[in-house]
Amino acid sequence: EFMQASWDIEEVQAKGIQQLASFVKDKSAFPYLLKLTKVITFALKTHMTSLKLQVDGCRLLLEILSQALEQGVVMALDESVATCLLATVRKHAGNEELLSLLCTLLMMVSASEVTAKNLRKVGIIPDLLSILRRFLHNDEICFSCCGVLWSLAVSEDNADQEVLESAVPVTSAVLQKHLQNGAVSESACSALWALSLQDCLTHLDYGPTTALLLDALRMNPERAVLVKNGCLALASLLRVSEIAALTFITDSKGSGIDLIKDVYHLYCNDPAVVGAACLLMKEMAQYDDVVLDMLSLKMDKLLSEIKIQFPFS
Repeated sequence: EFMQASWDIEEVQAKGIQQLASFVKDKSAFPYLLKLTKVITFALKTHMTSLKLQVDGCRLLLEILSQALEQGVVMALDESVATCLLATVRKHAGNEELLSLLCTLLMMVSASEVTAKNLRKVGIIPDLLSILRRFLHNDEICFSCCGVLWSLAVSEDNADQEVLESAVPVTSAVLQKHLQNGAVSESACSALWALSLQDCLTHLDYGPTTALLLDALRMNPERAVLVKNGCLALASLLRVSEIAALTFITDSKGSGIDLIKDVYHLYCNDPAVVGAACLLMKEMAQYDDVVLDMLSLKMDKLLSEIKIQFPFS
């Protein structure tokens, strides 16, 4: 009520946000804070030019949404809130601290299909790509933006084909830059998988993207989600491209077949990863040259072993 009585007074809104922030660590206050997200968002919308209020407000929203996720609550943002957050992104496009908070916030809420739909509707993808290009060095921003891209691209009902296609080189640049950062690589691999499912890659992308995904698998073998999604992305590429298949077996850093064997031996008890590797092997088998290499590297024995390990899968 204190904030709602004086929307136009910046100092009142700033004090209100500070007061609400003081309740964040009080678990009993969480249900009340959850109901105030629109009040906080309206304060941000009303005082768009105040950088401090934007930072404090976004940090507060992030704290509330983090607690919500811990309790299994996925917040859905309506179109007006999505529009407000996009306006903040555009108004403060050069502020790395605020964008890092905003991108993390967007990643957390984009898991909701309602929110993802609203973010697509307000046209946030080009802004995410601009942020990635400008702050390619920032691992937190790259991690979050790729997470949002994955959520927005994975939808089966997607009208943003041309925009999504423009995300491929940017996402690849993120993966190339952060290959040694497991979390960012995992996020970028997941985004590339989603983009490949939407047929966003061109024939010029197939070879380089295949090689890049192989590099990500080699450098981050301990990350099960990355390995699974990397295999699924490779399977998606090999399904449609012989160029990808030839790159897979002739990569200068080693054959992808040997890499898949290593993946199986590392994750032989993980049905999700093994299932992704099997899907990849299925796509490999449609190319004669790849089959010859598979036989020479005794992949038939590996497949027999998988059948024994997962007889009902």
